[in-house]
Parts: sequence; C-alpha cells; structure tokens
Amino acid sequence: MADAPTDEPTHRALGLTDDEYGMIRDRLGREPNHLELAMYSVMWSEHCSYKSSRIHLRRFPTEAPWVLVGPGEGAGVVDVGDGIAAAIRIESHNHPSAIEPYQGAATGVGGILRDIFSMGARPIAVMDPLRLGPLDDARSRWIAEGVVAGISGYGNSVGVPTVGGETVFDECYADNPLVNVLCLGIMPSERLVLGRAEGPGNLAVLLGSTTGRDGIGGVSVLASAGFSDDEADAQKRPSVQVGDPYEEKRLIEACLELLERNLAVGVQDLGGAGITCATAETAAKGGSGMDVWVDTVPQREPNMEPFEVMTSESQERMLAIVEPAQLDAVLEIAERWEIRANVIGRVNDSGCLRVFDREGGDLLGDVPAVSLEDEAPLYDRPREEPADLAERRADSADALAAPDDPGADLLELLCDTSWVWSQYDHMLFLNTVEGPGGDAAVLRLKHPTTGEDTGRGLALTTDGNHLWGAVDPRRGAAMTVAESVMNLAVVGARPLALVNCLNFGNPEHPEVMWQLSESVDGITEALAAFGFPCIGGNVSLYNESRGRDIDPTPVIGVLGVVDQLTTPPPGTRLVEGGRLVLVGGADPALSGSAWAASRGHRGRGELPSFDPAAVAAAAEAVRELVAAGLVLGAHDVARGGVALTLAEMSVRSGVGFTAARLAGHANLFGESSGRAVLCVDPDQLRVVLDVLDARGVPHQRIGVAGGDRLVVKDQFDLALDHATAVWRDRLPDTLGTGTTQG
Repeated sequence: MADAPTDEPTHRALGLTDDEYGMIRDRLGREPNHLELAMYSVMWSEHCSYKSSRIHLRRFPTEAPWVLVGPGEGAGVVDVGDGIAAAIRIESHNHPSAIEPYQGAATGVGGILRDIFSMGARPIAVMDPLRLGPLDDARSRWIAEGVVAGISGYGNSVGVPTVGGETVFDECYADNPLVNVLCLGIMPSERLVLGRAEGPGNLAVLLGSTTGRDGIGGVSVLASAGFSDDEADAQKRPSVQVGDPYEEKRLIEACLELLERNLAVGVQDLGGAGITCATAETAAKGGSGMDVWVDTVPQREPNMEPFEVMTSESQERMLAIVEPAQLDAVLEIAERWEIRANVIGRVNDSGCLRVFDREGGDLLGDVPAVSLEDEAPLYDRPREEPADLAERRADSADALAAPDDPGADLLELLCDTSWVWSQYDHMLFLNTVEGPGGDAAVLRLKHPTTGEDTGRGLALTTDGNHLWGAVDPRRGAAMTVAESVMNLAVVGARPLALVNCLNFGNPEHPEVMWQLSESVDGITEALAAFGFPCIGGNVSLYNESRGRDIDPTPVIGVLGVVDQLTTPPPGTRLVEGGRLVLVGGADPALSGSAWAASRGHRGRGELPSFDPAAVAAAAEAVRELVAAGLVLGAHDVARGGVALTLAEMSVRSGVGFTAARLAGHANLFGESSGRAVLCVDPDQLRVVLDVLDARGVPHQRIGVAGGDRLVVKDQFDLALDHATAVWRDRLPDTLGTGTTQG
C-alpha cells in the first residue's frame, strides 16, 4: 500500500472521515493506533458496513415460515422440504473487475462460493448477471473478455456449474461494469451452521491459502470511490485479489467434511476485510472476544506489517472455531485435503478483538469486537428527486416517430449471448434440466446426503432493467421483481425467496440516494404483494466513472420450487403448428423500453401501470399450465416487448411465426410486466383458454407458429435464416471466439 502524503492524517488516508475518527476515539476512550484505524477503516467501509444503505434495507420483508436464516449471515437459507435446506447469496465484484477483469470476476465467484459452504451447504450452481460497456468501445471489449474468462476459468476449475445469468451492454457501464454473482447450495437441514465464536478457550483455526499483500484495503479502496482515469485505476490494481480455484475446491471439501462431522462450532469466510472481518464478526455474533497472534498466520510475502496481515483479502481462506479436543481431527482433515491449517488465536470472554505479535507477546491492538461489526456509523444521507422530474415524465416515448421499418428495428434488438455462457460448464453434477439461454435455470433437487432424486426441482432467475430504473426507480424495481416471478412461472416454478444486488452510483449525490430508497420501496411493495421474502443481498455503491453515475440497477435473484419435475420445462421455443397466446393484460409502454433507448430516448416518460395482483394471477395460471404439460413453449415478455419475445422463440427453435393481431409499434416494442407468450398444441388450445378464463387472466390469441419467416401482418416480414444469423453472429463478430486471459 502506497504511503499516504505526510500532510494527510492517517485516518483520512484510510478512508475514514473526521467524524468517524472521533467516534472511534470516543468508543476506545483513547487515540487509536495505526493497526486499529486500519481495522476500523475496512470494517466501516460501505462494502462491509452498509453505512449508507442499512437504514433503507430494514424495510424489506424478511420472514416466512420456510426461512431458516435471513439477512445478516453468510447466506440466506430456506427449507425446501424433504429434509433439505437451500442457501442462496448474491454479491458484486464491480470495482475489482473494472481494474483487473479476469481476477476481479474470478475472485467474485470464489467469494460467493465460500459464503455458501460456510453455512454448511455444498454449492451446486452459479449465475452471473453482467452489465458491460458498449461493444464499439475497445476498453469495454477488453473488460468483457476478461470478465467472461475469469468466471469460466474459476467456475469450471472449481467444479460448480454456471447455469444462467444475463449479459447487458450499455453505455452507462463504460469503465464501470457490474459483475454480480449468485450462488445456490443445498445441505441436510440439520447441518446448518452459523459463524459464531462461542466458548472461551476454543481455537480460531485459519484454513486455506497463505496471506499476502494482494487485496489489502480492497473493500475500502475499490468499493468506496468511483473511477477517474487510467493512471489512477492502475494504482488501485494491487488492491485486486488473486484467486486459485484448485485451492478453493480442496477448501470446499475440507470444510464440508469438518461440518459433517461436527468438528467446528462455527465457520466464517474471509472475504471483505480479511482476518479482521472473520474474527470480529464471529466474536461479536457469539457475544465473546478473541485473541489473534499475527506470527501464526502463514504469510506469502516477507516483512508484512500487522495491519497488512489483518486486512488483506487474499482469497481461499476460511476461519473455523474449534474446540481444543477436536483440533487433531481438524488438522487431519486439512492434511488429507492438502490445505493449510493454523491456529491463529483463541476465543475469550473479554468482548474485545485483541491482536498480539505472538502468543503471550506484545499487544498491538485492542478494540471491542462489537464496535467493528455492529457500531459502524449509520447515515441517512440526503435524498432528492431530480429537479427536472416533472419535465422528464412529461416527455413520453409515445411521441417518437413510428419506425419506417419495424423489422429492421427488431433485428437491432436481437442478440444471442451464448458467446458468454458457452464458455461455462453448466452440466456439472448432471442436475441441470434447463440451462443458460432461457428465462430461468432448472435443477433437479437431489438429497445432498443420499443423492436420491426427490422428483422436484429448484429454479433460479436473475433479472435487472436499468432502463426501467432510469425512468422510475420505484416502479422499475417492482416490475423487475414481477419479471422474475413470470420467469419462474414459464418453467413451472413458484417463488420462494429473493436476494438482491443493489448497484447504484455515488451515495453522496442526493439523487442517487433517492434512487436507492425508491428502489427499495418498489421491491418491498412487490414482495408484500407476491408473498415471499428477501433473505439477503448486497449493496454496491460508488458505481461512477469520470463523474457520471450508472443508471440505478437493482439486480433481482429469485429461488423457486418446481413441485413435480417429471418432464423438462417447455423452453423458449416455437413448435410447428402451435397456436400463440399472449397472457396478461398489462398495457405496454414505450417509455423505458429497449426500442426507445435505441432511438436515444431514455430516462424519460412514464412506465406502464403496475398491478401486482394481476401479475400474480397471470403467473400462477402460466405455472399451472406448464406444470400440467399443456404448453409446448413459453417465454416471458419483457425487454423488447412482444416482437422480441416472438423473435427469440423463433430463432432459438428454428421455427417461424405469423402474427396478425399486433397493430402499431407500441404493441410490438412496448414493455410491461406480467406477460408471457405461450405456444400451445391446437388440440390443447381450448383447455388452455378455459384455464385462463377460469382464473380471470386476460389473454389474446395472436398467431400461429410455423414456416421459415417471421411475420407480423402490416408490420414486418423477415426471413428466419437472416434473423437467426443476425441474432447468432452479433457478439462473436464483435468479440471474437473468446480468449482466456491470465
């Protein structure tokens, strides 16, 4: 870490404000030393403490009878039946990925895996919602290739399938990509363990890699500032961690074995803030204290300072709290799995995190553990809606000229993202029933102990729409939750729990905090209406580059259950001769749509009306039809409207369509939530329509699947071969066949 200017106080160089320094001094009753300040700086950073967002996150509904662990732990955990619990978590590695794309993305995968197996769950699936800069920008292409290579390089090597996600390219993410990663794991319900340092005399055992200078100050240096210029970003590169997926694989197996054998009181990942976070968090949650001995921490570089050892975010490390009588068994497991295991401290009843140079040696730092974990400042930062909000909302995209050639506009929206996910192994464990490319991933639910197939499935989806958020962050966030619900419905799943990754700009800008607060309210209202909780998430702030904030981008991950998985879901496809039915009655709007953005109209107008009860009814009807095997193909209607939905179903299946009831470009490209297109066997059409009628769900017959052309009467007539080539070749032509960066 570079030396701070001599005229700058140490606490400011570490990212602490004068007021925060005063709080620390008052809490300790004395002047803190450099080590103590370094520990507070990382623990009180935005990344670790959520000091600008906690006041808003409290509004989320977090409880339900099936919730075993809610927000605040390594991962949220729900009961999915058959004695099985599922752990789910989503995180961001945005800033590291902007500076060092390969390692930033790779270590994002590694970190989220550790969050899952620290709870006792085996990771079984990863998803990667990505937001990247425009493809005509050389740096954005470099970031895109590095991020994809990092995710594939780590995930494929560690042996956890990447089963889905999103890839969005937009100018607002130039220089500031969003690399969000979700992980799902399962475990026997009785194996659930929490990160608690309980029992004076118990030992703190560090498992895994050595500790180096990579990642020192990562959460405070990278996650608490935007990007300015290439030189400044280069200076931050040493703060990016370096990953080793093979060490991670061994660490997974060792930790799961020691938990299976009840050899640990608690286990905690060393992520943001490293040893400081793991020791302070476990001690605070256990109502205890802990002594740490710096000299016992295996170090990969010579002459590391104590503050470097305590705050390094070197990867592939876990902290286990072990009773002395169990230490030999833990060391034997570590030796068998060829990972390091070192006793680095001891639990006590002091309530303090005390750092010594060695056991029985000099005291280097002494702070109340709870002050690091739970007493970070809580900021209710100023919030202010845009001064020109009324003017923006009056500027509707409906006033844009109708396209001269709707077919050409449709082709501009078509983009196959398989260039990204084809580089990931999504069939590991052979559980994947529906993989990347569809609305939601579906996995067989097998018992984690016996491997027995339960006959049920788990479904996962991630969704986000920054164009909606830029128009109306509150309604846009609610509509994104609704899209997730419909994505699960088209694969026959019911929603169980939500996690979110809230990606926003600089929280010191009142408009950004208004966006965040509004988005939280939108998600909260949607969850209350749909009847399932938020069980965890992540907040990523300071996503700005060269003085420009990103559009508000809450990314929503939802876990669902398929109650009977006897056949694969219908998939995003058309079948020759199938009848096309548009389900859902929401009126679409052009404002906030991908079509309007392609015309330069963004962040203006009003989103369509949102009726969560109607969305819930439509989703439930679709889920029922899919579960009954009455649907040949199904696709949620969201980005690009009905036109893009039909086109994607067509090019993915090699079957054309003819639609006759889509008058006007607003009905082609307008967007809303709670709609889906179903492809139905003619012999089953009456049954499907009767179900929709009985549920009171609006619907419309819009055409027939078949042939080799994409046709909407009086709108466009495109050759299927040409549309498929445009869709298939856009990314490969721009990015190449994919490169692996080291």
